[in-house]
Amino acid sequence: MKADSTIPADARGLRVAIVVSAYHRDITEAMELAATAEFLRLGGQASDIVRLQAPGAFEIPLLIDTALARAGIAAAVAIGCIVRGETRHDRHLGQAVTSELARISVTRGKPVGLAVLTVENLKQARARAGGEIGNKGAEAMTAALACVRACEDLRQ
Repeated sequence: MKADSTIPADARGLRVAIVVSAYHRDITEAMELAATAEFLRLGGQASDIVRLQAPGAFEIPLLIDTALARAGIAAAVAIGCIVRGETRHDRHLGQAVTSELARISVTRGKPVGLAVLTVENLKQARARAGGEIGNKGAEAMTAALACVRACEDLRQ
């Protein structure tokens, strides 16, 4: 592979897991729908999506790890929304979740697309879940699929 080549995001023949937090469901559902649509747009089949619901963001890493341990799951997408509160809880939660997702990805050797928003308020979340900034669910799916293909390329 050339250092300057672009790896296409291609879902054909891949099975993926999408893990979605139940907190801020209006936000996470919009990102889930976009991630699913992106998978289909990139050639994937609806039957190749394993969807899991997490009670909250903190539970996402365990479900991602469990899904990636299954044979045939090539990648996962983590979808959640952590909104700043009155305490520093949101920062600790966001750091714990993202650090653990990175560790799982490296340990399993399988990509985890990150669509766990860490925002100041719901207006910012809406902007990232299909608003003026785009949809982080679709972006996370694209990144995960491109990473699967890049890893395949490197292993050849």
